[in-house]
Amino acid sequence: MELTDRDRAIYEWQIWVNDFGESGQQKLKDSTALVTRVGGLGGPLAQSLAAAGLGKLILAHGGNTKDSDLNRQILQTHDQVGKPRIDSCRRKLMELNPRIDIETCGENVTEENVRRLVSGADIVFDCAPLFEERLLLNRECVRQKKPLVDAAMFEMEGQLTTIIPGQTPCLACLYPEVPPGWKREFPVLGAVSATMANLAALEGLKLLAGFGELLTSKLLIFDARSMDFRKIAIAPRPGCPVCSLCPLPADQGHP
Repeated sequence: MELTDRDRAIYEWQIWVNDFGESGQQKLKDSTALVTRVGGLGGPLAQSLAAAGLGKLILAHGGNTKDSDLNRQILQTHDQVGKPRIDSCRRKLMELNPRIDIETCGENVTEENVRRLVSGADIVFDCAPLFEERLLLNRECVRQKKPLVDAAMFEMEGQLTTIIPGQTPCLACLYPEVPPGWKREFPVLGAVSATMANLAALEGLKLLAGFGELLTSKLLIFDARSMDFRKIAIAPRPGCPVCSLCPLPADQGHP
């Protein structure tokens, strides 16, 4: 659907952004994003996407709200404790943007639902705390040739990269196996989660609207203790079985 006068009024200030304009806003309205695990990372990310005027969000998150969620999961509220997280996510986002289309799945990503969830999206935001889920999403995005923005944090650090199948290394190039000893629960401040969420949202908005420079074949590392940002180049891993599902062009072979 074309932008309405109401859309132009709501998004006026971001339409003023150089190289974005009405054409970029139209592209956002025409786009669908999948956000997996709409918690401390995925919640602020989904909020930023909804506020920016994305046309549709697919949200996947299982379980009920707990007290320990409330320091960082901004789409959850105290009266939501003991109730499904996904219901509060939908309610809060619809309050923010009643024009957005939201599809919810009250489950985390699994082998059984990953193909369906990814197939409905133009872009995927991976916010899962477990490497098993992240690598599963990575594999399915490569198989379906869907761009993936992978964001993660631990304690006071975060990292971010954008994966475009057939053009960049995939997450399995960085992490061929699940790191030993990794747990779902770990120390983190909500402000660190929100920082990484908004950086990931910016990556996705740039990708969808077609402007700016992306973190493709680069890993952004953020240290909140020192407020230090650095980027490191990442390369395809020789023999990566996931990349083989969508091979890189011959002139982008392994170093």
